[in-house]
Amino acid sequence: MNPIVIQSSLFLGIIPALLLLYLSIKGYEGLYKEKNIFLSFIGGIIAGVIAILIEWITVSVGVLFIILFPILEQLLKTMILNIGRLQNKKETVIYGLCLGLGFGSIFTPFSLITSNIIILDIFGISLIVIGSIGTILLQASTGIIIGYGVYTRKLRKYIPIAILIYIPVTAITWITILYRIDYLYLSLVFYGFVIYGYLLKNLLPRILPQQQRRKRLRLLQQK
Repeated sequence: MNPIVIQSSLFLGIIPALLLLYLSIKGYEGLYKEKNIFLSFIGGIIAGVIAILIEWITVSVGVLFIILFPILEQLLKTMILNIGRLQNKKETVIYGLCLGLGFGSIFTPFSLITSNIIILDIFGISLIVIGSIGTILLQASTGIIIGYGVYTRKLRKYIPIAILIYIPVTAITWITILYRIDYLYLSLVFYGFVIYGYLLKNLLPRILPQQQRRKRLRLLQQK
């Protein structure tokens, strides 16, 4: 395995996810425990590895891939978040964000390591990295949504929303693998930023008191 690919796996996967985590939870200090932030992120990485292994083994399901794996991934997140001590707790939404970022961070290393890159192809690696950034954002988004469903005890409403949001990712992945239309990965970044930005401004702040919510909105506008 090319050592450059292995090193890139760390920098282009986990580190961007940690940076997003740092920026996203600003203004929510006091609502979460740092230990649980760490555990949620690590739990997301482990769950992501499990999901990827299952997907890799059963990728021959064909077009069903588009529907089945969004369901699998969101159910894994739900199993981790929907425990008794996290139900009806505001901080569960933040832990869902952390879980999703950890979950998404593993997709870049896995994509690079399993792409059989022997001769370094900058264009190919760039497409993988760009698409993976969109995947990280969307896994974090679904983590927020499921965390909010656990907090409000409305999982029947929010799990389907999370699944529907993620279906375009598996659809684009499947089309790209089948027809080799690599530039489609670029659309994942735009889609990811739109969904993630919307949730940061409209859903995540719902766990804050009104005064802190206004302060948080001003911080986002400044960014």
